[in-house]
Amino acid sequence: MTACTLMALGEFRAARYCSVPPSRQGEPGRGVGPAVLRFESPVEAESPRGTGCHPFPPPARHMLVRCQLPNLLPRLCALRPSLTMSSATGTFTTDQPLNYRAGARVRPVDGGPTEDVYEPATGRVISKLLCSGEKEVDLAVQSAKAAFNVWSQMSGMERSRVLLEAARIIREQREEIATLETINNGKSIFEARVDIDISWQCLEYYAGLAGSLAGEHVQLPGGSFGYTRREPLGVCAGVGAWNYPFQIACWKSAPALACGNAMVYKPSPFTPISVVRLAEIYTEAGVPKGLFNVVQGGVATGQFLCHHPDVAKISFTGSVPTGIKIMEMAAKGIKPVTLELGGKSPLIIFSDCALENAVNGALMANFLTQGEVCCNGTRVFVERKILDVFTKEVVKRTQKIKVGDPLLEDTRMGALINRPHLDRVQGFIKQAKEQGAEVLCGGDLYVPDDPKLKNGYYMRPCVLGNCRDDMTCVKEEIFGPVMSILPFDTEEEVVERANNTKFGLAGGVFTRDIQKAHRVVAALKAGMCFINNYNISPVELPFGGYKASGFGRENGRAAIEYYSQLKTVCVEMGDVESVF
Repeated sequence: MTACTLMALGEFRAARYCSVPPSRQGEPGRGVGPAVLRFESPVEAESPRGTGCHPFPPPARHMLVRCQLPNLLPRLCALRPSLTMSSATGTFTTDQPLNYRAGARVRPVDGGPTEDVYEPATGRVISKLLCSGEKEVDLAVQSAKAAFNVWSQMSGMERSRVLLEAARIIREQREEIATLETINNGKSIFEARVDIDISWQCLEYYAGLAGSLAGEHVQLPGGSFGYTRREPLGVCAGVGAWNYPFQIACWKSAPALACGNAMVYKPSPFTPISVVRLAEIYTEAGVPKGLFNVVQGGVATGQFLCHHPDVAKISFTGSVPTGIKIMEMAAKGIKPVTLELGGKSPLIIFSDCALENAVNGALMANFLTQGEVCCNGTRVFVERKILDVFTKEVVKRTQKIKVGDPLLEDTRMGALINRPHLDRVQGFIKQAKEQGAEVLCGGDLYVPDDPKLKNGYYMRPCVLGNCRDDMTCVKEEIFGPVMSILPFDTEEEVVERANNTKFGLAGGVFTRDIQKAHRVVAALKAGMCFINNYNISPVELPFGGYKASGFGRENGRAAIEYYSQLKTVCVEMGDVESVF
């Protein structure tokens, strides 16, 4: 078997948020549990990265991963029984249960319809999903409720140690978890590794906060005093999206568990596989069995979960229409919600920008994860003075983006999530042309040379010119690799146009004038803004939107407020003076 060396060296301003610590680079995995991963056949592989310039810089700096295939094989054995795969795309299948309850994989007691789970890169069915009914959801909630009674009584430092152990396991199993994510989601393995790095960093961050959660003491007249207690909510429901399955589950569960809550999590039925791995990791790390349970299914399963009387809070990531329905269901039980919804974010390129950096930013703002990112800056406003040169460079770089097998090291864009979504994105491009936009590059379906990929869901990244603010491609969230370029003349004009949207998730500015940069982001009606970078989401900073993009925050200290509640205690040191 030929050894491979995977090297990823790049420069990006988000370095410390994505990179693997030098002390941990090349660490061997320990393996998790007694499971065995079977390989259908030995695989000869030789996949070094090319030496040419990549279309956009990798989102990590000084990330160096060196793995010899013979050493990697034992680590992949941690993936659990009943899995078969090789290092090549198109060989993975699993018939394992995808629900997780009380510390074990289970099949739902009242499993409803079966749904196929696909590998986007090949269009193959890789698993069958049994949708959870009302009884299974209730069992999951009751299991979580029992675990909550134990977990909530532990000290913050005790919870911190468990979260740190879970982070360690994720870090050491990075390669195999990223591989699962790539197989089920379609994004490149390079991106998936970064997602897993952000995931363990999220757990480490909230482990650090867990021991410091506290109320405050308030001195009152006459020697009396009051104090507050920060207490957990109970069983929280997490409902995740398919574009970042493992990472979103960590973003929701880490602050919830740090605060002393339990969680029942429902991933998207399109990407059900990797979240169950997270549940197993939490159990191995030492959480009470049942603290993090997984129920699989679609709309009906989500409704059972949100309506359950013992669910104290709902955190949802997904579309605006579904977010509205979640909010309606939560209102009936007066439950707090966190909604991280869609976006149509502006990216403003001023003529005094560093052009190459702005081009990099535009590519990062549009083409990560095949453009399936809620905070993408898909409305690229370019000051007219540099419109031609900027557009020319963006088109040239976009045409160089390597599309194809997501498990190959030099791939920078994998497959979209499924055929209906690919058709939907194609429909937006067709409508854009009908409304007068010009396709400057890409936008067509792509069929890789490898025959096993012929049924995958690929398209070439697209840049649209001659766009207007009233076009559908400019107003609506496409959720695909489609960039719309719009010219502007003045700062006042572009700010007004940038804010002329029902969404308010993110926004970005590229300029050398730092005063202008801060002035513009202050005027943008968006929850997450970037200056001279884009799509950086360090776990230390809150993430969330304005307007129809939702409310509540994930990440940062702000998330603690949404997974805990304050109790006020007033202590009277003297006698009570009655007015009766």
